[in-house]
Amino acid sequence: MPVNPELQGRVFPPTAPYLVGREKVREFARAVFATNPINLDPDAAKAAGYDDVVAPPTFAVVVQEQTLAQLLAESDAGIDFSRVVHGDQRFTSTRPIVAGDLLTATLTVSSVKSLGGHSMVTAESSITDAAGDHVVTAISTLVVRGDE
Repeated sequence: MPVNPELQGRVFPPTAPYLVGREKVREFARAVFATNPINLDPDAAKAAGYDDVVAPPTFAVVVQEQTLAQLLAESDAGIDFSRVVHGDQRFTSTRPIVAGDLLTATLTVSSVKSLGGHSMVTAESSITDAAGDHVVTAISTLVVRGDE
């Protein structure tokens, strides 16, 4: 089944709030080899003007994953996850993610394109804090390989 072109423009319900934990930030920072003390040490983060440790910019993908799960579970999407390759990832931040943030994400499918027998699905996850203020938009392009 090919990817449903009518996905383009679809907006999914906001995800359940995600509480950013200090240890999750530290684990992620170590996994991506982030060495800035503000990513690991609360005192260094506070000295730099933050309330707690600061997540590396790519941490937003942890929250975005919840929205992509909604897309992949959509019965009419036509996306077979076993045929998906991650094509591109971008982030546009208003401010850094900090431990203690309560984040909610809303996914919009911004583009569905067919290229030969393959499809490219671009999805934008707008991530906001508890006050509803924008924190970061995570943009992923998924390449869905066509039938062999």
